[in-house]
Amino acid sequence: MKIHVKHPTESCNKEQETFINSLADDEAKKFHSLLFSYGNAVGWYHQINITPTEEDYQEWLEGLPANVSAGMKEKGFDQCKTILPFSRYVREKRDIHQEDFVKDKMGLECYNEYRKFVEKKVEF
Repeated sequence: MKIHVKHPTESCNKEQETFINSLADDEAKKFHSLLFSYGNAVGWYHQINITPTEEDYQEWLEGLPANVSAGMKEKGFDQCKTILPFSRYVREKRDIHQEDFVKDKMGLECYNEYRKFVEKKVEF
């Protein structure tokens, strides 16, 4: 089975391919190939260069549950710049939508196959 979206790190690509090749079941291979493709595409999404602002940070904090917001305030703006939920918030705010990006990266057919597995709640 082919991983359609490669990880940005070659050693991770090799580990993913080794894992898939170790699976006996073809359906499991297909599922994990799609899962890795999806995860790798999300990784690329978070690599898109953006510059979050203090205003973005304050808005994001306001939308969080109180206990989570308190923890993120404690971390501070600079440390939160690398936290994926904040990263996604800033991208979404700038109309760079994760699912659209992933669909583009994976291709619609591959993405739809992945979604079918997810909707079935398949476990391997």
